[in-house]
Amino acid sequence: MGRVRPGRISARTGRVPERLKVVGPPVAAAVVALALLSGWTAVGGAGRPQPVEAGPGWLLLPTTGGATATAAFFTVRNPGDIPDELTGASWEFGGKVTLKRHLHQGASGRWEPVTALPVPERGELVMSPEDADLMITNPPALTVGQWVEFTLTFRHSPELRLKAEVVKPGGRRSG
Repeated sequence: MGRVRPGRISARTGRVPERLKVVGPPVAAAVVALALLSGWTAVGGAGRPQPVEAGPGWLLLPTTGGATATAAFFTVRNPGDIPDELTGASWEFGGKVTLKRHLHQGASGRWEPVTALPVPERGELVMSPEDADLMITNPPALTVGQWVEFTLTFRHSPELRLKAEVVKPGGRRSG
C-alpha cells in the first residue's frame, strides 16, 4: 500500500510525479500562448488588411505613325500586413487594358500578359517600362499634359480611381 504508481498524484503524500513536473510547464505555456494568439486575432491584430493606395500615374503618348498600343504606369503601395494583387484595370476610353510583365533575357527580353501583379505586404508595386505596366491597345488621339482616368481592381482592396498624365516617351514622371 505504500507504493504509488508512476504518473499519478499520491493521495497520501500529495506529491506530483516527476513526469508531470517535466511536461506540465511546456503544455501550460502552449495553452497560454494559444489563448493569447486567439485573442489577438479576434480583435484584429493578426494580419490586418488595409486598402492599397496610389497617387497619379503617367501614360506614354503613342508615337506618331499609327501606334497600336501604349502603356500606363502607377506606383501602388500596400500599408497592410496582407499581400494584395492588382487583378485588372480599365480607363475612361474603354477598350482593352492588359496587365503585363516584362521578362528579361540577357540583353533582350519580351513581355507577356499576366492575370495579376503582386502588391506585397508593407511594400509597393512600382510599374515601369522595364518591369510591369498596363498595356492599352488602340488608344485614341492623346496630347501631352492631358489627364486620363483609370480604375484599378484588386483581389482584396476596393477599386482605385486614379488619373495618369500623358507624357512623351522618355519623359516619364516620378510616381
